[in-house]
Amino acid sequence: MSSLSTYFNKITDRTITPFVFRVSDQPLRLKELLELNRSHKLGLKLEGRIPGVRLSIGKMILAFLTIWNIILLPISFLFHKELAQIDCHLLIFLAIIFTGMFFGTYMMFKEWLIERVARQRVEIAWKNHFPHFAYKTYADRVSDLYMKAIEEDVKSKEMYMFLLNNLIDKKSDSNS
Repeated sequence: MSSLSTYFNKITDRTITPFVFRVSDQPLRLKELLELNRSHKLGLKLEGRIPGVRLSIGKMILAFLTIWNIILLPISFLFHKELAQIDCHLLIFLAIIFTGMFFGTYMMFKEWLIERVARQRVEIAWKNHFPHFAYKTYADRVSDLYMKAIEEDVKSKEMYMFLLNNLIDKKSDSNS
């Protein structure tokens, strides 16, 4: 199962994401990285809030329809005889359920893809701004420090030094 998931993630990163999203070559500024990291960690809706990323809704729908048909057409061909013999009232009920599932899974697919692009964008920018701190280890800590810096009215010019000083202090405490 994990190999199927890994395969799907590779296809997503190589084909679907570049097809659906236009991503700027410009790196994220520190403030943009911190805001995006905080929003991502808090689980806030990120659509339209990822700096340097533009979503094409038409291409998103086309990609989703392609995936949906790749999955459902073989199933419908496999059960065609059984579906042809079902009462029309039951088929209407199944069509309503199918339509609801279609739009529900589309919204889930869209949110999942936006979250994936946001995480990739944050991880790339993280390597530029915090190359000596692993993203998975320090992302939550940086998000908390960013909120603390906002509360303490740390100026944007001093933000990077504030974060680094606190991260280094925490890192040296954990090494002791």
